[in-house]
Amino acid sequence: MIFFTTIFYFLTIATSEAFLTPQVPLAGSRLFMSTEEKTVNDVTFDTEERMGKTIDSVKQNLMTIRTGRASPNMLDRIKLDYYGAETPLNQMASIGIPSAQQITVDPYDKSTFGDIEKAIIESDLGLMPTNDGTLIRINIPSLTEDRRKEMLKQCKALGEDGKVAIRNIRRDGVDAVKKLEKKSTIGEDESKIGQDSLQKLTDKKVKEIDEIVSRKEKDVMKV
Repeated sequence: MIFFTTIFYFLTIATSEAFLTPQVPLAGSRLFMSTEEKTVNDVTFDTEERMGKTIDSVKQNLMTIRTGRASPNMLDRIKLDYYGAETPLNQMASIGIPSAQQITVDPYDKSTFGDIEKAIIESDLGLMPTNDGTLIRINIPSLTEDRRKEMLKQCKALGEDGKVAIRNIRRDGVDAVKKLEKKSTIGEDESKIGQDSLQKLTDKKVKEIDEIVSRKEKDVMKV
């Protein structure tokens, strides 16, 4: 089980992309092409693809924000050291929802009970787990007004991080278009059209993040 968990962890890390930092184009992507091969359409396509991944990351992170109802996604951001590797909790245990107000955590390796409890307590979720020797149980209390305000701040912060990433991706795209113009691959007019297109795409994605955050905020405020 240790071997499987470790291998799965490294496969996950290798294929995931964090939206908090600009994403590096991979071989085969359009921004990775040589200047002679790229077109403005290639740059726009690649930029939109990377922005889409950022939107997905924002959605996934917002799913970890507490509401008044139990959800396995609430524990998605909890990680702990497992044999020297930082490992997501959901890869170390089976997570269940026996009721709307409770989460159960059943570790695959029973020796990790204490470490898992500690990681949950030290997270920003404000939850207190109990251990009956077989399962870790987490009761989800109703959110107080102050706690709801804290959750709203977290929602806004995740949204802002996503928008920063979107703008960084736009900057990469604009730089790529300017390089095409500098190399005389495209003319000034095409360069301007390409940059304007990237700005419109950025505005669209930023608005999409605002809408996603707004929906989550309404969910948090439900009593």
